[in-house]
Amino acid sequence: MRAIIPVAGEGSRLRPHTYTLPKVLLNVAGKPIIGHILDKIIEDGFDEATIIIGYMGEKIIDYVTSNYKLKVDFVEQEERLGLAHSIYVSKATIPDEPVLIILGDTIFDVDLKPVISGKYSSLGVKYVDDPRRFGVAKTQNGVITNLIEKPEIPTSNMALVGLYWIKNPKLLVKCISDIIENNIKTRGEFQLTDALQKMIDDGEKISTFDVEGWYDCGKPETLLSTNKHLLDKKSTIEKTNGIVIIPPVYISPKAKISASIIGPYTTVADDAVIYDSIVRNSIVSEEAEIQKSLLDNSLIGNKAVVIGAFRRINIGDSSEIDFY
Repeated sequence: MRAIIPVAGEGSRLRPHTYTLPKVLLNVAGKPIIGHILDKIIEDGFDEATIIIGYMGEKIIDYVTSNYKLKVDFVEQEERLGLAHSIYVSKATIPDEPVLIILGDTIFDVDLKPVISGKYSSLGVKYVDDPRRFGVAKTQNGVITNLIEKPEIPTSNMALVGLYWIKNPKLLVKCISDIIENNIKTRGEFQLTDALQKMIDDGEKISTFDVEGWYDCGKPETLLSTNKHLLDKKSTIEKTNGIVIIPPVYISPKAKISASIIGPYTTVADDAVIYDSIVRNSIVSEEAEIQKSLLDNSLIGNKAVVIGAFRRINIGDSSEIDFY
């Protein structure tokens, strides 16, 4: 089985971190976002993937090929014209049998096996109070009747979460080709929801499945929230000598920590250095250094240096903040 994972975007809402790293390589709970996604699809029986790259794509290729034996086709999306367009540029890799499309900025905890064995195509949904920034699905008798991208006045609270099990990928590619050839855009982009609606209009039955474990990684606050959820599920502690740990945490065995309190809900990545500090509800990336600081709800980039801070910080790679 093949999964299609679009990861071409720049991740502008996660700047300054995405100035130097693609969003899907940001560390959360001890692993890059795309690592969590690949682990999940492999667990569910997928043995092939199409990864659609763009911004800093070579770094994504390097991470995936260095850490996974999965058969992967990398396809470059030179122009970012929407999600449907990303599927369109990868159509040569899409087989005739069913495929899973999974967005690259979200981590899921859902059992896909019942979905895969189901009779129809099916889209992952979650009830949200305000669905205006999502695609939404309206259903009748268990099948979708309407899909609307980011409606101003929602007719449903069932938000599409970025998981699409497609039983008829040939029809999907045809519908995407139709909207691109006819320049049909919504909010200035070629939308996957429009292509899926065209499939429904052409007679394809598409159902929904509930996704309770839906963890967004698109903004600093949601990245930290996802870090918290994942650490609640699996906390790893490799270092306890000379430090106080308040679980749940992930601490790399390669991190160097002394005279500090770490946690709760804190990730410390490879080769990070922390001393004389308290760090909680935070992500400390590779080779970062924290001295004499109290950090809460903070994102510390790769090779960043923070000295004497007593506050919330969002600092990018290779930066330095000294409050002395």
